[in-house]
Amino acid sequence: MARITASVFTSHVPAIGAAMDMGKTQEAYWAPLFKGYDFSRQWMKDNKPDVIFLVYNDHATAFSLDCIPTFAIGTAAEFQPADEGWGPRPVPKVVGHPDLASHIAQSVIQQDFDLTIVNKMDVDHGLTVPLSLMCGEKDPKTDAWPCPVIPFAVNVVQYPVPSGQRCFNLGRAIRKAVESYDKDINVHIWGTGGMSHQLQGARAGLINKEWDNQFLDLLIDNPHGLAKMPHIDYVREAGSEGIELVMWLIARGAMSDVDGPAPLPKVAHRFYHVPASNTAVGHLILENQ
Repeated sequence: MARITASVFTSHVPAIGAAMDMGKTQEAYWAPLFKGYDFSRQWMKDNKPDVIFLVYNDHATAFSLDCIPTFAIGTAAEFQPADEGWGPRPVPKVVGHPDLASHIAQSVIQQDFDLTIVNKMDVDHGLTVPLSLMCGEKDPKTDAWPCPVIPFAVNVVQYPVPSGQRCFNLGRAIRKAVESYDKDINVHIWGTGGMSHQLQGARAGLINKEWDNQFLDLLIDNPHGLAKMPHIDYVREAGSEGIELVMWLIARGAMSDVDGPAPLPKVAHRFYHVPASNTAVGHLILENQ
C-alpha cells in the first residue's frame, strides 16, 4: 500500500520567493533564513518522495471572493505558476498526480469531508515557495520539481474558516485514504503558511516568538490538545494571518502516531527565524517511526 513517511511544515512568505528569484539569498538580511533550509534540501535528496501532498492557501489567484471553497484538491495533470500581479514566478510547472488525487478525493468524501474537486487552476506562492525552499532553485526551462505534487487549498482568508480540530481530523482521513491506495509509493504531506504575522491594522507587523515556539512544541508532542485551540487564540496571539497555522494540523493529523500505537514522530529538523518581511518563519520536518 501507499504510505505517508514524513510531514514537512514551513512558512510560505512571498518575499522568500522573490529573494530567491532575484538572487538575494546570500545578502545579509536573507542568508540566515536560507541557511536554516540547508539541512532540508539535503534531507529531500536523501528522502525523495514519490508524491507530495501539499496543503496551502490560495491568495486570491485561483479563487476570489466570488467562490472560495473551504477545502479544494487539485486533480489535474499539471498546474502552472500563477501571475500574482507581477508575472508568474520563474519556476517549473507543477506536475500533478491525478490518479492518487482522485483516489484521495473519493476516500475523504466518503469519510464525510466535503472537498471541492479542481481540475484546472494555477498555483501561487503558497505552494511554490515551499517547493523552492525544500528543493532549491530550479530553471523552468531545463529543470523540474523532484516529484509530482497534489495541491490542497484551504480557505484561511475569508471567514468562516475551518477549525483546527476539523483540519486535524481531515489529516487523519487523508492518511486513511493514502494507505488504501493500491500502489506501493512513498508520500510526504506538507503543511504550509504562518507563523505569527499580521499584515494590516493597528497590529501590523506583529510577531510572537514565544507563542510560535510553543506551537511547535505542541505540534510535536501534543497535537490532539493543539487541535482544540479556538480561532480567537490564533488571532490574539499570532495575528490575523496566524490562522494559517490550522493548515499545519492537517499534515500533523496524517502522521501515524495520531490514531495508533506508533511512537511520536522523529524530529528530523526544526528551525525558527525572524524576521522575513515582517513575518516569523517556522520550519519542521517530522518522520514517522
